[in-house]
Amino acid sequence: MGLFGFGKKKHQSEEALEAAAEENEEAVDAAENVDEAQEVVALPESSAEYEGRGDERGPWDVEDENVPDYDEYLDMGSYYLPFLKGIELRVKANRATQQVLGTTITYGSSSVEIEAFAAPKTLGLWDDVRADLIEANKDAKEVEGVFGTELALPVTVKGGRKVLTRIVGVDGPRWMLRGIFSGKAATDPEGEEAKALNQFFADIVVERGDNPLAPRDLIPMHPPVAPAERKAAKAAAEEAEQKTEIPGKPKGPFDSDQQVEVKTTLSRGPMFSEVR
Repeated sequence: MGLFGFGKKKHQSEEALEAAAEENEEAVDAAENVDEAQEVVALPESSAEYEGRGDERGPWDVEDENVPDYDEYLDMGSYYLPFLKGIELRVKANRATQQVLGTTITYGSSSVEIEAFAAPKTLGLWDDVRADLIEANKDAKEVEGVFGTELALPVTVKGGRKVLTRIVGVDGPRWMLRGIFSGKAATDPEGEEAKALNQFFADIVVERGDNPLAPRDLIPMHPPVAPAERKAAKAAAEEAEQKTEIPGKPKGPFDSDQQVEVKTTLSRGPMFSEVR
């Protein structure tokens, strides 16, 4: 289920939090920096509620009416990542199964770990998840943020050093997108790195899919697919479909002026004689 796993066992949550704060040694580089600049959509001031998701701002769902054009985004399966100049993308994967579990975006001295989870049809998930994390971690504190109520959690890493993380959750239609911010993005909310990664997180487009998933299940992911690869695959599929069409198949619906000629060849079967 990735880092910061759900559940209420304190020691398990603390181990996961420490792992999230440190550099993920099993991650693999998956994307290159690009020179495109993202269109900036202003995020709201810090508050306890996050309003306008799916209408004025993201994270977006693929079915949202105002979803931005994500043709040039990086396809990770459960979500599409926008490009931001100067970032490094790392993919978390299970070493044994190679299953993709999430992504971590690094920008300057900051990073955000991103995971998408299945949620109930009628209720959001972030309130319950936040309550579980607070119960499991006595140092966790609720604070107002640009994505509504989030958690501020100091984490002790190797060497005894403490770092502060921000845990953000946004509910969408049958999904919850979670971001774990660290570095200056967690300690300096007015800084350039925090604003850039907040905007990056808000620009993500989530694709829940139709597969049945239990609430809190990680939405299946796959290795990154670049826009050029998606376009090439789509073109190849269309070409293959054209090649499999039946030769001579009439185009469009039949009408009264169309006739189909059917040629049938009859052959004479063997002859038998009866001997009395």
